[in-house]
Amino acid sequence: MKQTAGRENLGELAPKFAELNDDVLFGEVWSREDKLSLRDRSMITISALMAQGLFPQLKSHFIMGKKHGITKEEAVEIVTQLAFYSGWPKAWSAFSLINEVYADDNNEGTHGGI
Repeated sequence: MKQTAGRENLGELAPKFAELNDDVLFGEVWSREDKLSLRDRSMITISALMAQGLFPQLKSHFIMGKKHGITKEEAVEIVTQLAFYSGWPKAWSAFSLINEVYADDNNEGTHGGI
């Protein structure tokens, strides 16, 4: 899937940055699945963003990570591990993002199939 978030969000303001984001970062680096899987890249990116406290981007990457196969339990374990290296308050903030991103998972099977 071709990444267009850069152009959609910043294309008018910062067209070169948007191009680099979509074409180089996601088009070239993320697409090197023979080197690292998308799932592994998501885990690495989630770790880096949490360590820096970049929560708006972290939420986006939890969403991507979920699409790349990271389960809610794995996301919780990643944040638990990182709490000791990146900071306890950051972990608290990250857990609420996990709840948002995986909220639908909590409701599966609780409405009798509805």
